[in-house]
Amino acid sequence: MSKTVADVMTANPATIDAGQPVSVAARIMSSEDTGAVIITNDGVISGIVTDRDIAVRIVAEDKGPDTPVQDACSDDLVTVGPDTSLEQVVQLMRSRAVRRMPVVENNKAVGIVSIGDLAMERDPDSALADISAAEGNQ
Repeated sequence: MSKTVADVMTANPATIDAGQPVSVAARIMSSEDTGAVIITNDGVISGIVTDRDIAVRIVAEDKGPDTPVQDACSDDLVTVGPDTSLEQVVQLMRSRAVRRMPVVENNKAVGIVSIGDLAMERDPDSALADISAAEGNQ
């Protein structure tokens, strides 16, 4: 069984500059088959935006597709390093009620870890692991 985030994370996550519109983030999510994009500001990680963030904070509020992606993300970013133990990341995700967490090294996004990644590692026969391993919808 893996011991650190580096063993289960998705490396080279999709990123977007904070000033880019949410429509670009949505296109990245579609082309990369992901539900989250890491936001950077001058190359330094500053947030994460999810498909749900766009639905709840942009679409539901009648904001347009040109709204800057930084307006869709949460202010309380929590990150982990690649050497963070799986137990630590599980506890952080539980306490913060988040489904995905950026993996950062030297202020740069090097990966992203999700509850699906953890499920595939810790309980590969679970429904969440099966769903996470399945090919995405197009």
